[in-house]
Amino acid sequence: MGLYKGPRLLDFAKTPLHLQFNRYVLTGYRPVSSAHECLGSLFYVHNELGNIYTHGIPFFLFLVLMPFSIPWTEVDNIWICLVHYLACLCPTVGSVVYHVFMNHVGGEHVYDTLLSLDMFGVCLVNTLGALPIIYITLLCYPIIQQAALLTYILLSAYGIYCATTARTNVLRLQAFIWQGLFRFSLFLFRVYGSGVGSPHSLRLFVIMDSLAVLGGLVNVIQIPERFSPGLFDNWGNSHQIMHVMVVCSIIYLHWGTLEDLAWIKTFQCPNEG
Repeated sequence: MGLYKGPRLLDFAKTPLHLQFNRYVLTGYRPVSSAHECLGSLFYVHNELGNIYTHGIPFFLFLVLMPFSIPWTEVDNIWICLVHYLACLCPTVGSVVYHVFMNHVGGEHVYDTLLSLDMFGVCLVNTLGALPIIYITLLCYPIIQQAALLTYILLSAYGIYCATTARTNVLRLQAFIWQGLFRFSLFLFRVYGSGVGSPHSLRLFVIMDSLAVLGGLVNVIQIPERFSPGLFDNWGNSHQIMHVMVVCSIIYLHWGTLEDLAWIKTFQCPNEG
């Protein structure tokens, strides 16, 4: 990463107050920078570089490779494919923009806007990613299906408001509770035979949500840097671990949705037989 001569990096105490959100990361902070200088930080080592690339690289891989695995022409409702594709992209692109420009010269106002964009991307993967699951699980109950889709969208709007206005990581994590409980009820619906879907997708969706929750908890607790402040300033800190878990969660969402899309091609509800 020596392609760009970076500025003198700051210690925790010398960085702006709105960037002092992890007291266990002691060094490697970029100074207040212009947009051009923020982009230049892609090419030297600092404590946000790992956060940028752990979501930046997956974003471009998802953007280019994922469409080839989605059966666009083999499903009756192409919107399922489209919202799924967008869901997989949203959290990574918002995160990259946030981490690249968070030290912008615009200060706390720009930072808050970028953080809201980041959280909006997380909200969208929760919202758009679940719509195909709801649609397929309740496929044989059209009226309930439509009501569930509308209810989940309303819950998501509430979650977006809470997540984008929350001031702490704990409150941001809480903003997704109702969406998580809704998806869990769908999983139970499948387990007890009322809902439908691929027999292989449920396990993938449970792993998806488990990884997302675990990543959020790691970020809130701030481990491992809590136990050894300064050691994980640039690499291996809690936020980077969360990023990797989020990417893995998206992959499991993709695998589970592909299972359902393959399954739905041959399924017919009993009352339609």
